[in-house]
Amino acid sequence: MKRFMITALSAAALLSSGSLFATDGETLYKTKACVACHQIDTKVVGPSYKEVAAKYAGQDGAVETVADHIKNGVSGIWGPIPMPANQVTDEEARILAEWVLSQ
Repeated sequence: MKRFMITALSAAALLSSGSLFATDGETLYKTKACVACHQIDTKVVGPSYKEVAAKYAGQDGAVETVADHIKNGVSGIWGPIPMPANQVTDEEARILAEWVLSQ
């Protein structure tokens, strides 16, 4: 019974984390810190995602560049306020970058 409870509690914790199983950009966007500074259509602290998509449209390596900015942070591209590094995996950063660039 003890093993069952530990297993059940572990499974519940994993499922409740949300972003652990998030596989689409919009879900990740809503479950990560992105929403504090970014909106799809409107500049908040950082640029809107439509502005980001327009800036990188047609550029080779855009997904990798934006994913790197998401994961490691960046400063000076969109003004004086730096974007801090985010607690995302490489895969989550790539998914978010693809989603942002699709806006």
